[in-house]
Amino acid sequence: MPQIILDIALWALPVILAITLHEAAHGYVARMFGDPTAYEQGRITLNPLKHIDPVGTLLLPGIIVVMNAVAGAHLPVFGWAKPVPVNFGRLRRPKQDMFWVAAAGPASNFIQAVLWMLVASLFVSRPVEGAGEAVLAVLCARGLAANLVLMLINLIPIPPLDGGRIMVSLLPGRAAWQLSRVEPYGFFILIALLYSDVLNKPLQMAMEGVAQLIFLITGAPAA
Repeated sequence: MPQIILDIALWALPVILAITLHEAAHGYVARMFGDPTAYEQGRITLNPLKHIDPVGTLLLPGIIVVMNAVAGAHLPVFGWAKPVPVNFGRLRRPKQDMFWVAAAGPASNFIQAVLWMLVASLFVSRPVEGAGEAVLAVLCARGLAANLVLMLINLIPIPPLDGGRIMVSLLPGRAAWQLSRVEPYGFFILIALLYSDVLNKPLQMAMEGVAQLIFLITGAPAA
């Protein structure tokens, strides 16, 4: 049991940071482009309590970690926060600015992944020498994994995921409208894709490719 508690704790910090900063980035960029809705509702904040969704931020990731630890499953640890409110009609150029608002979340996860690997390259020796370094090495590795999973899943071009919003901003009018109609069903489509193994290989390949780029940028050795 203590091992499971430690496992959950070492996932909790990077997952909560990844989700919190992802949502805050959306609100911050929306305000930059003319929509202060998130700011007015106090959602441009690093306080995770403002962003936590009981199911998506706590329950689901916790269940996945326990299943991985106890049952030997290999499910990706992911979750979601309460979406930051964005009124696209208040953006100065709604269709064009939607691109930057949507891209801000995944960009924040890429930056966090780089920062976790910078910490690893500066403070974790290879091979790991002590218990403290071992914990930090695991924490950094999970910071990388949590942010890459959140970034890449959000870049899938299905509304209301960020990738879907990016595609809506880039497509011409009629095609953008047709894609936006998928939004009410987007999460059901995502869950079906994730647990039917359709996305497993593409996600794994994308994670490995982006991780290699980050190792190159930071000088952190591949695990």
